[in-house]
Amino acid sequence: MAGAVVEAGVVTRVTELRGDGIGAELRAAVHAAAAALPVELDFEPIDLSLESRRQRGASLYDEAEESLRRNRVALKYPTATEDESPNAELRRRLGFSVIHRPVMSIEGVQSNFKGEVFLHIIRVATGGTYDDPGRMIGSDAAVSLRIVERRPCHEAARYAFGWAQDHGLTVTSSSKHTIQRTTDGFFESIVRDVSRDFPGVTHNVELFDALLAKIILKPRDFQVVLCLNEYGDFLSDMACGLTGSLGTGASGTYSFDAQGATAVAMFDPAGGTAPDIAGQDRCNPSAALLALAMLLDHTGHPGPGGALRQALLDSIAAGKSTPDIGGDLSTSAFTAAVLARLPDHLDR
Repeated sequence: MAGAVVEAGVVTRVTELRGDGIGAELRAAVHAAAAALPVELDFEPIDLSLESRRQRGASLYDEAEESLRRNRVALKYPTATEDESPNAELRRRLGFSVIHRPVMSIEGVQSNFKGEVFLHIIRVATGGTYDDPGRMIGSDAAVSLRIVERRPCHEAARYAFGWAQDHGLTVTSSSKHTIQRTTDGFFESIVRDVSRDFPGVTHNVELFDALLAKIILKPRDFQVVLCLNEYGDFLSDMACGLTGSLGTGASGTYSFDAQGATAVAMFDPAGGTAPDIAGQDRCNPSAALLALAMLLDHTGHPGPGGALRQALLDSIAAGKSTPDIGGDLSTSAFTAAVLARLPDHLDR
């Protein structure tokens, strides 16, 4: 599905997972952008808000799963976590195994870090310690299991090396395999096996604690970084912090069929629901618009996806952005500023 160019007039049906907090404002920005682009996107809404989940329970997730499997592509807005994590539930039901978070320095976004960051963080979407909430042992100790499975690690490794091969990049796998010899060592052995199928891609291995320091010291040395679940979570947020904002991070989450082709792809902004500013036209829609650009790339619309991405970057560089990244515009005004720049890039 990814990489092909879709013919004009072909409609792409997208499952739209609505959420909580600022989700409605992000959705408005996404729909404004979609309407301004030369693409035909048909959004199929699923209300995944906390109120809806309380009312409908498992039947709502059944509906979401059916829609995702039918459409094979989705855009998700931030959801509140109460009794369950919607992200974790969707990963379990759809077999999501890979999370891809591109993180890059953006001209116009102020940061305490002066180096230039351009990373593709590929995270195994399941396992680690995140799949086990743990349990108490008596009253003075607690334990949780660390779970590393072959299938998601293999799929994440193939995705990482495939991406690197297609874009002329290197891969660095990272873990604590010298300490967590069984679990992290198993992960690295799977990555090593997959790397043999991509002889043209340079593969390096770094201990995770050393990797964090080295990215800060020499970020240009790293391009595609492949990690287990919690390591990828930590690294993604750190990298966004280096670039100056969590509000510019977008992710793609993928599941695969038995032949290795993408079965379902879901794209979402990395931030949370921000209930303190919800409904005030103050949130930063950058991550949601970048998630839409990733969706367009994946569904065969690389031209419009690239145009949207570049129009957003141009607007931020010109200081036309929301206050959290140095501007003074509202959510809707920033969206309008981005869309005003779209024609310059669509004509190229």
